[in-house]
Amino acid sequence: MNGAAFRRSGQIRINGVFKAKVIRRRGPWRSVKDVEYATLGWVDRFNNRRLLEPIGNIPPAEAESNFHAALETEPMAA
Repeated sequence: MNGAAFRRSGQIRINGVFKAKVIRRRGPWRSVKDVEYATLGWVDRFNNRRLLEPIGNIPPAEAESNFHAALETEPMAA
């Protein structure tokens, strides 16, 4: 599988998870605005608050902050 196909399969999988956990479970929806707010909440949780076991049961945003902080504190090679 090439890189584009691999990324596309990930997109299809995440869309399926979103539809199952948000759209179908919380519907029926009264307006597009309600769907947009639910989408924003789910994306925020997915990116900032869900805990991921492979990175030490911390949220992705925290792992990214830790990564960048480590880059800033490491001395540069001469």
